[in-house]
Amino acid sequence: NASKDRSAVGVFTPKAAGLFILAGTGLYFYFRWEKRRLQEQKQHEMESRSTGRAHVGGPFEMTSHDGRRFTEKDLLGKWSLVYFGFTNCPDICPEELDKMSAAVTELDKAFGPIVQPIFISVDPARDTLPQMARYVGDFHPRLIGLVGDYLTTKATCKAYRVYFSTPPNTKPGDDYLVDHSIFFYFMDPDGRFVDAFGKSSTEMDVVERVKREIEEWKAEQGRV
Repeated sequence: NASKDRSAVGVFTPKAAGLFILAGTGLYFYFRWEKRRLQEQKQHEMESRSTGRAHVGGPFEMTSHDGRRFTEKDLLGKWSLVYFGFTNCPDICPEELDKMSAAVTELDKAFGPIVQPIFISVDPARDTLPQMARYVGDFHPRLIGLVGDYLTTKATCKAYRVYFSTPPNTKPGDDYLVDHSIFFYFMDPDGRFVDAFGKSSTEMDVVERVKREIEEWKAEQGRV
């Protein structure tokens, strides 16, 4: 009978049973720890997205290429890609605006027109409303061009931490280049800074980053 009992039990000895219970206990505590770690990670991500962002952006008032008053409040409710440059820029500004426009076109396919492209002039002396209106027509159909006088432009650039500088003693008819920061900002529907893209960022880098943020926003807010 003892032999029969051992055969029925097989290798499940008291030692094996103890190891089984020990392993089960270990797995239980591991999964509890992993669950807590994931919850803390998600909380950290939410906090970093809500409070750990750079202080970029703020109040401003400029004029759109179609003559409308445009402020930071007009950015609310949509995602925005904001580029600072000038219409007489020979190559860098057109390249960056082409990239931004292409990214917005791809995002339109995925989400509809929820990403607003914005172009803010850093050349107030030469970028008049008619000049800006002609210029933005070469890029995305929803691209909004913004212009202002020197003090308005300087204040807006300061709010967005954008550097720009024109040669001294220039006049509106002069041929000159404006030295300026070369990247565009990604802002959320609450007008808060999310990320910045430089020359090294590709169109797909922009698309993938924006998509990821929109999906995370949707998961938290229940809307895009």
